[in-house]
Order: sequence, then structure tokens, then C-alpha cells
Amino acid sequence: MAQAGVHRGGCCRLLFLLVTALLLRRSCVVGQQSQSKKIYIVYLGERRHDDADVVTGSHHDMLASVLGSKEVALESIVYSYRHSFSGFAARLTEAQASTIRGLPDVISVRENQIHRLHTSRSWDFLGMDYRQPNGLLDKAKYGEDIIIGVIDTGITPESPSFADDGYGPPPSKWKGVCQVGPSFKAKSCNRKLIGARWYIDDDTLRSMSKDEILSPRDVVGHGTHTASTAGGNIIHNASILGLAAGIVRGGAPRARVAMYKTCWNGVGCSAAGQLKAIDDAIHDGVDILSLSLGGPFEDPGTLHVVAKGIPVVYSAGNDGPIA
Repeated sequence: MAQAGVHRGGCCRLLFLLVTALLLRRSCVVGQQSQSKKIYIVYLGERRHDDADVVTGSHHDMLASVLGSKEVALESIVYSYRHSFSGFAARLTEAQASTIRGLPDVISVRENQIHRLHTSRSWDFLGMDYRQPNGLLDKAKYGEDIIIGVIDTGITPESPSFADDGYGPPPSKWKGVCQVGPSFKAKSCNRKLIGARWYIDDDTLRSMSKDEILSPRDVVGHGTHTASTAGGNIIHNASILGLAAGIVRGGAPRARVAMYKTCWNGVGCSAAGQLKAIDDAIHDGVDILSLSLGGPFEDPGTLHVVAKGIPVVYSAGNDGPIA
């Protein structure tokens, strides 16, 4: 009997230790989950300094004051918005984001969102006939040398819509780049497609399709479509596999095009990357910004774009009469 009691006592102690270990493990997992990091967008409004490097330095300093060191701050930051407004995107816990939200000069702190792509309609439907003498397009010289910045899924540079036959050098104010990558070389840009950039972050990288390419190359087709709709050349005898032959063109067929790829197949468009693209586009020298995408929140960066006299064109969406 005594031995049986000892045996039962040993089993109870063993069971108690196992339950305690499981509870501790669950507590650790819950603690780790509560400390998991996400991308947050910190918006600070107008720049406090004309030097972009100084603006970025102030972002690092703010992050370091919360995260504990400059090294951790540099690891955390994803984008620094420093050309047309001030702000940054960073990997933060909910508690860290809450702390930053309470700092002086911080206007808003918002978790990154993924926006959806939209589509658009024909220019002829709007009555903008390029063949009309003394019409609106003719008077505007078909958009000659206007630089259209497009934020989308990238671009197919081989498309005839972006051939540069008959174009001179880019406007002298242009400061953009042709960012290379797989299937997109420096020669992919030309005197029509004068710039291309791409933006990737944690929220897009972890979920994008395997067929995506880390370059301005368009694997979806949406960016090529919207860029050509805005500023594509006049192409005669265009067709789909020989059917429905006709003329395709952009609204401003003599404009220059710059692509900013923030949207990725299988994911959508990261708001954090979108803000950085807007920031770069203004610095590069675009005359108009086109975004055929949308989401439930407004983009504060666009207020600074419009304040600089640059029109921003968003699509209305694909959700019917309430869009």
C-alpha cells in the first residue's frame, strides 16, 4: 500500500510539472505573439529641413529614442519619406507604435495596408478624339514632354506603346533613374519610358506569387495597361490574336512615362511602398501622378503632391455606382 501511495504521489508531481511546463510554454508563445512586429507608417507632415539626408537622420533619431539604439533603428526602418513630406515606415510592435504615436510632431501612426488594383476606360469614350483638328489634344500638343508617373504593377518595356521613335532626350528637369533587375536592364528604359523603380517590403515579399520578378518588369499586365492608357503611343492595327484590329493610344500619346512598381502579383499594393513611390516621383520631376488602385484610407502624401501643383489622378474603383 505504501509503495502504491508513493507511486501515485510521484505521478501527481509529474503531472503537475507537465501542466506547469505547458502553461509556461503557452505564456511564452502568447507573449511572443503580442510582441510580433508589423509595418507601421508614421506620418510627420511637412519637412523641417531642405536636406533630405537630414530629414532621414531625424527619422532614425526618433526611432532610436523608442527602440533603444541607432543600430536597432536602422534595422527597423523600411522606408524614409524625405523629399516632398516627412515620415517613415518601420517594423514595430503594437506597443512601440503606440509609444511613437504619443511623441511630439507625430501626426499619425497607421498599420500598413494592402490596396487593390483598379481598371479604366477608353479616351474616346470621353470625347478626346486625337484626330480632331484644334481639339483639346491638338492644342495640348498631345502631351508633348509631360512626364506621367504611374504607380502600379510595373511595365513591359518592349510594348510598342513605349517605343521612343521620334522622341528627343528627356526633359532637362528629369532626375529619375532606371532601376535594373531580373528581366529589366538599363536599356529597357528609353526616351519614352524615361524611368522605372520598384519597391518591396515584408508585407509584399512574404505573400507575392512565385512568378513575380524583383524588378520593374510587369508580370500582371495591369501596370502596362494603365501606363499605355495614360501616355502610350498611337499604335495602328493593334489586335488581340488578329481579332478586333484597330487603334490603341494613350490620353497623352506624346507624353513621357515613368513607372513606380509598388503592386505585386498575388498581394496587391503596399501603402508603405506607395508612399515612398510618391515621395520619389515628386523628387524625380513628374508632372502628373496616376494611380489605378485604391483602399479604405486616404494617402496623406498626396496632399503634399497637390500642394506642389502636381495633379494626382486616382481611379474610382470597380465596385459599381457607389465607387
